Amino acid sequence: MTWKGVFPAVTTKFTADDQLDFKTFEKNLDAQLAAGVHGIIIGGTLGESSVLSPAEKVELLNFTLQKVEGRVPVVLNIAEGATRESIKIAESAQRSGISGLMLLPPMRYKSDHKETVTYFKSVAQATDLQIMIYNNPVDYKVDVTLDMFEELVDTKNIDAVKESTRDIVNVTRMINKFGDRFSIMSGVDTLALDSLVVGAKGWVAGLVCAFPEETVAIYNLVMEGRIKEAVEINRWFMPLLELDTFSKLVQYIKLAEAEVGLGTEIVRPPRLILSGNERTEVLGIIREAIKKRPVLNRSNGQRSTSTVTA
Repeated sequence: MTWKGVFPAVTTKFTADDQLDFKTFEKNLDAQLAAGVHGIIIGGTLGESSVLSPAEKVELLNFTLQKVEGRVPVVLNIAEGATRESIKIAESAQRSGISGLMLLPPMRYKSDHKETVTYFKSVAQATDLQIMIYNNPVDYKVDVTLDMFEELVDTKNIDAVKESTRDIVNVTRMINKFGDRFSIMSGVDTLALDSLVVGAKGWVAGLVCAFPEETVAIYNLVMEGRIKEAVEINRWFMPLLELDTFSKLVQYIKLAEAEVGLGTEIVRPPRLILSGNERTEVLGIIREAIKKRPVLNRSNGQRSTSTVTA
């Protein structure tokens, strides 16, 4: 597989009686593929992985593989506390037929340099699948440093990073030090355009769950060198993209999905559906953006051009 393009970190859909909602999930998945995304990531933070049972994760993975039918890579997120559990998941995932793994540092323990590198290498050695390291020290407290990546260079199936340090310069630091050894995927919606311009190969996106065409359009325009047009869409998009930077990003993005007809607001406890002033405020941001939604002109298959209308 190639770590390049727009990879939605899709949400997991639930029914009112707290079962997996495959009908709504399939509708959203179809919208992502129709918009021209380049991969699908399941079981991430947006996928509410921490409250899914192992059996549900298997169901979700198998359903996704069946519906995608090899059109784009399917990637599974691994976020576990124990190395042995991560290895089991990696081994099982390889048997399922997926294309790659997104791998966080150990959960619930702030591992040091040696522990972090050893953890990544141990999981990588257990599978032939390609691995994207998720580097998000803001939320998960472990910073995967340049020195750590230096020690991972010889681990051939670790070949990408989801760059979520919030430091845009880190994209350039990685390229200066490692060239194209690691594909850099922007992991913060608000910084994705900037990251792509300075050399990131793709975008692990959140608001794409509700606005797939606009997300793909920004990526395509940057790749075509049409930065001004990409900037116009990004300016419209920014109030929505900022919803991806809060602790309740799952609720916020699911509310956006519901507003555009690509999902529901239902989350799994301990998360709760938004209410009161908070819901009113977020809904106002979403509805104002929808009123000013760009008009996208489709051309050349899945490549998008655009004009923005108020």
